[in-house]
Order: sequence, then C-alpha cells, then structure tokens
Amino acid sequence: MLERTFTIKEWTEALKKLRSFYRVFAPFKEGDFHSFREFDGSGSPDFNFGNTRLSAKALIYPQSERMFDYTLDEKNPDVNLYKEAVKDLSPQAIVGIRPCDVKGFRLMKRNFDNEEYRDPWWVQRFESTILVGFGCNDPCPTCFCTSVGGGPFNEEGLDVIAYNLGERFVLRALTEKGEVFLAKAEGDTGPGEDERRKMEELKRSSVEKISSRVATDQLKLKEVNALFSAPFWEETAFSCINCGTCTFFCPTCWCFDIQDEVFGKEGDRLRNWDSCMFPLFTLHGSGHNPRENKVQRVRQRFMHKLKYYVDKYNDGVQCSGCGRCVRYCPVNIDIREVAEKMNSY
Repeated sequence: MLERTFTIKEWTEALKKLRSFYRVFAPFKEGDFHSFREFDGSGSPDFNFGNTRLSAKALIYPQSERMFDYTLDEKNPDVNLYKEAVKDLSPQAIVGIRPCDVKGFRLMKRNFDNEEYRDPWWVQRFESTILVGFGCNDPCPTCFCTSVGGGPFNEEGLDVIAYNLGERFVLRALTEKGEVFLAKAEGDTGPGEDERRKMEELKRSSVEKISSRVATDQLKLKEVNALFSAPFWEETAFSCINCGTCTFFCPTCWCFDIQDEVFGKEGDRLRNWDSCMFPLFTLHGSGHNPRENKVQRVRQRFMHKLKYYVDKYNDGVQCSGCGRCVRYCPVNIDIREVAEKMNSY
C-alpha cells in the first residue's frame, strides 16, 4: 500500500491542496477542547490531542438535519407537497479521527445500512467520506478500546492510518480510496527503517498505556429477564439526572426523533438526535409512557448496549471504548462498572 511522510508544516500545506478535491475536516483546539471543523485554509489543525470532545459522528449523521421542506400556501401549486431538502453530499475527508470513533461508524452502519433498510443520506455521506485515522500515542485514562475489539492503532474501517512521530507524520493507505487520497496529498516517499521501528514501538507502547480492562465475555450467556430484573439497577440509576450527556457524546448512539417546524406558511421536516435517557423518549400518543421512571431509562441504555445488541448481532457490545461517557457524566456513572456488574451477575 502507498505510504507518505510529511513534516507538520508539509502536512498542513497538503491539506490545503486537498481542499480542491474534498471538504476537509480536522481537529482544532477551541478553548480547553478539540473539535472537528471544516478546514478553510487558515490556521493549522492541531493533531496533538487525546481525543476530540465530540466524535466525528455528526459529519455523517448530523445532530439536526432538514429532511424535507413544504409549503402550506394554497396559492402555491406545490402546496402540501414534501420535497427533499437540498443537502451537501460532496466528497469529504475526516482527518485525525481516532480508531475508536471509526468503530462507532461501523457499529452505526448496522442500523443505517443493512439488508432490510438503507438510509439514503447516511449511506451517501458515509460512502463519499475518506476516513484518515491518527493512532493514539497516549490513550486517555478512561479509554478501554482494547476490551471491546479495538485498539489505539486499529486499522479496521479506515482508509488511511497515520502515525504521529513528533516532527513527522507517516501515513499509510489501507484502501483504494486511501491511495487516491494520499496520491493527491503528494509528500515524501515512505518511512525509513528508523521511522518504521518508531511506528512499531508506538503501537506496542500505546496498548500498554491502556489501564482499563472491561470484561464482556459472559454477557451473551446471561438470561435477558434475569439481567433485566437484577437488583443493582436502582443503585446504578440513583444519581442519574437524565441530562442525556452520555448519549450525546456517544459515537455509537443512533436514536433520532422526527418533527415538523412551521414558520408562517413554510415548513421543514427535521430529523434530530434523540436520547433514551429523556422522559419523553417513549411517551405514547395515548399518554402512556412505558419508561416513565428514571431507573427504567438507565436500565434500557445499558441493556441495549451491553445485552440486546450482543444477542441480536452476536458481534460484541455496542460500545467503542472511547470513554467519553465516563469522562463527561456529571454524576460519575461509569459504563465500565455497569458492564462488570452485568458480566459477573
């Protein structure tokens, strides 16, 4: 596969060139956090970070998206007709994404692109996106990607993998799309022997730095009703304030709500991220709510990620191990502890 090396300055210049072919999204430091935003050619992306505060999920699955627009004006011949809203589905490159967030896309693909249903907008965005991953030299203390089938330099799902060697970046294409991307980026030829040794050392040392170990090997064997009725859910949910932070930051959550917004005689049909932690999430039109209590909603979140998903797909848990929900939960609910309780129950 094609390999290229760049100094930090050369890489920034290469990204400027690539803007002729793709919308380029990269991590920028904003206050105390890093966030993905479109590179407009000014400033420099910052690739020295643990992880972005939010994953890159919204670049393929927007937090709020106009699906259709319509008019209620009876003088308009198109009155009451829903028309697909204009969307930008042009080629894009997400540069600097971590392997755990790429796994998030792979997990979400099961919901949006499967044999029974293919969401047209998710599929088109995903297929027009180049994923350029940067391996994690120093995983965060809350990361546990190695416990859920991933790793700091996991290549699965990536088009390009990048190694940050300090003064130089080494990029290796993993797919045909990645080769096209790197060819357009130009750059020096592949790494020398000394750089290859550093790359292998980074892969080894990064795994050793992950201190969290989460056991999930027994979840498939557990009886659903037994876990559902386990005595630890009340204690687990006690401190929850239903803020939805865990689902908002999660790179694998896919739930959404659809609603109409009308201003005057013009309307939009929107798709918005939703959260199983919100009291209105399961409210029926009849007024009945099957999960009206907090403990029911907390149990649903963990049962879905750690049991229902496991049973349905037989391919691990619905979690990428990024640790965001652990870091940002305001009341310190820890998915690692809940997984341990469920796995050993």
